[in-house]
Amino acid sequence: MKLAKSYGYLKKDLNAIEKALNKAIQAKHPVLREASTQLLRAGGKRIRPVFVLLSSQIGDFDINQVIKVAVSLELIHMATLVHDDVIDDAELRRGQPTIKKLYGNRVAMYTGDYILARALERIAALEDPKVHDILSQTIVEVCVGEIEQIKDQYNWNQQLRHYLRRIKRKTALLIATSCKLGAIVGGTSAQTAHQLYKYGYYIGMSYQIIDDILDFTSTSKELGKPTGNDLLQGNITLPTLFAMKNDSFNRRLEEAFSDPDSLSANHFDQLLTMLQQTDAIECSYHVSNWYLAKALEALEPIPDLRAKQTLQTIAKYIGKRRS
Repeated sequence: MKLAKSYGYLKKDLNAIEKALNKAIQAKHPVLREASTQLLRAGGKRIRPVFVLLSSQIGDFDINQVIKVAVSLELIHMATLVHDDVIDDAELRRGQPTIKKLYGNRVAMYTGDYILARALERIAALEDPKVHDILSQTIVEVCVGEIEQIKDQYNWNQQLRHYLRRIKRKTALLIATSCKLGAIVGGTSAQTAHQLYKYGYYIGMSYQIIDDILDFTSTSKELGKPTGNDLLQGNITLPTLFAMKNDSFNRRLEEAFSDPDSLSANHFDQLLTMLQQTDAIECSYHVSNWYLAKALEALEPIPDLRAKQTLQTIAKYIGKRRS
C-alpha cells in the first residue's frame, strides 16, 4: 500500500494546502518566483502538512487555521532543503535539478531566505503567541542541528548519542512540531497536544533513520541522488556507525577517506559493499522499530478517532518502508 492511500480521505484539504503553498511562494521578481516554484514542482510527500491535518482532527479544527500552520511548516522545510543543497553542493533533489544547480549558490541562498520569510508571514496570521514561541524554538534547534552536522563531517570518532541528537534537531523536531501545532489549532487539551508531540518526535526519528538506511540500500534512480551520498559527503549516519564496529570496515573507511578528494568511484563502491555485508542495516532497522513502538505507545491515550487510526497506519507503513 502506498503511504498516501492511508490518508486519501484528506485529499480535498491537502489540495487546498497545495494551492496555498503555491500562492505563498509567488514573488514579483521573476527569478525568486521561478526558483521557488521549481522546488514546489519537484513534489514531495508533504508529510508535515499531513501530520498537522491529522493532529488537528483529534480536536475541533478550523481548516483555515490549519492551512496557515501546514503551509508555514512545509515552507520552513522547503527552505532548509534549499540551504542544504548549497551546503552539500547537491545537483539533484527528488530526481530534479536543485535551485543551486540551476541558479547558483547565491540565488539559492536568497531563495531559501525568501521561502522562510513567506513561512513566517503565514504563521503571523495566527494570534496565539504559544504557536509563535514553539515554531521559533523549533527553527533555532533545526539550525543548531545543521551546524552540528557540518561540524561532524568526516569525524569518525562520533558516538550514537551525537547522531541521535543531530537527527532529532534536523528532522524529528519539525515533525513533532507539526503534530503539536496541529493539535493546538485544533483546540485539543494540553495533554493530547503533548502526546501528539511525542508521537511526532518518535516518528521523525524513525523516519530519518529509515532515510539513512535507504541511502545505502536503494538505487540512485530511487533516491534521486547517488547511492551512499551521505557517506560520500562525510556525514556519519546510523548504518555507518554500526558498520564501524567491524574492524575491517573501519580500517577501509579511514583509508578511503584519508584524502576524500582522491576517493575513486570504484573504491567507494567497494566500501558500500562492505557495509552491506555487515549487520549494520539490520541493526539500524532495529533502532527504527524501537522508535516506532514508542510512537504507537504515545497514541494510546488519544481518543479512538479516524485520525488516530491513520496516525497508527502511517507509523506501521514507515516501519515497512523499503524505498
